[in-house]
Amino acid sequence: MASLTDATIRLARSKRGLLGIFVASFAESTVVPVPFETIMVPMLLANREKIWLIATVTTLGCLLGALAGYAVGYFAFETVGRWLLELLNATEQFQSFQSEFDQHGFWIIFSVGIFPIPFQVATVGSGLAAYPLVPFLVAATLARSLRYYGLALLVMLFGERVATFIKRHQTKTKIAFWVLLAIAAAATVVAYVR
Repeated sequence: MASLTDATIRLARSKRGLLGIFVASFAESTVVPVPFETIMVPMLLANREKIWLIATVTTLGCLLGALAGYAVGYFAFETVGRWLLELLNATEQFQSFQSEFDQHGFWIIFSVGIFPIPFQVATVGSGLAAYPLVPFLVAATLARSLRYYGLALLVMLFGERVATFIKRHQTKTKIAFWVLLAIAAAATVVAYVR
């Protein structure tokens, strides 16, 4: 973990830091299922003056990756899509996802985008189901913005304590973070529906 943190801090301080976080976010939302918080938190801590820019670049990289996953599902599921699901060991999750997708596509994409479920399942599934692109992008944008800007807000408010807390309580932290984001998302949805 320390070497990843050190490498992330070096990247954050380099001229290519924003490009690096963009590429890492793209990769995380396409083929590399890593806990992105371990990359993003050191980047945010090392560049507090750019905290919102980093959250924005991360979100944009993720959304471009989401479009790539959608394209895989839409254009090439039988070849690349099946391979990707097998690589991620997500075939069973995908089948469960597919059965519910027709009725609840928007909320499924939104939920998968927030919770620690491989986002590739939602992106490839959306393309496979030929889910309309605009609602797909809206759901993905809302979910990933809530996730990354929420993390940036936590770092802004609590600084190093966020990194220490994540290291010390990685599993508990993930659960608590996603529960808090889900509550915030649910409150937003309830307020919007009313």
